Amino acid sequence: MGYVIVATGVPGVGATTVTTEAVKELEGYEHVNYGDVMLEIAKEEGLVEHRDEIRKLPAEKQREIQRLAARRIAKMAEEKEGIIVDTHCTIKTPAGYLPGLPIWVLEELQPDVIVLIEADPDEIMMRRVKDSEERQRDYDRAHEIEEHQKMNRMAAMAYAALTGATVKIIENHDDRLEEAVREFVETVRSL
Repeated sequence: MGYVIVATGVPGVGATTVTTEAVKELEGYEHVNYGDVMLEIAKEEGLVEHRDEIRKLPAEKQREIQRLAARRIAKMAEEKEGIIVDTHCTIKTPAGYLPGLPIWVLEELQPDVIVLIEADPDEIMMRRVKDSEERQRDYDRAHEIEEHQKMNRMAAMAYAALTGATVKIIENHDDRLEEAVREFVETVRSL
């Protein structure tokens, strides 16, 4: 099994964009979006039609889907030189923040590094407005986005303590995608 890099960020931060671009420069690595795998499973079970509906499912059902997705991704990782798992560190639900990488997911994935993609809350708000035609996102104010990013930092360090992974924070500011991608690629190559 190759390296497992977990890339995370709040909705709208651009984590998927950064990881999609980075994997183009990382020979032997594959990009896997955890949410896509969860959506695939949830659709197979007839629970949702859209990705953003998953976080509104009962917490126990979300946990079950997370567990199944972890198994599916771990199986994929066995055959690769390296895999970049694009996911959310925490998921904001009506009942509070749900860990995106609970222990049963971490045990399956055993990440080598957890990369937090961050940006200024105002930038994230504008990105969410811009992609509102494609995604069904909740509207959060800047202080709520800031809180979510702080929760992600705390969760990432807890995940690292459980797995021995390192935590890297990469800023993805407007009009600076290339810098974020370069830093991501350098982080992976440093392993």
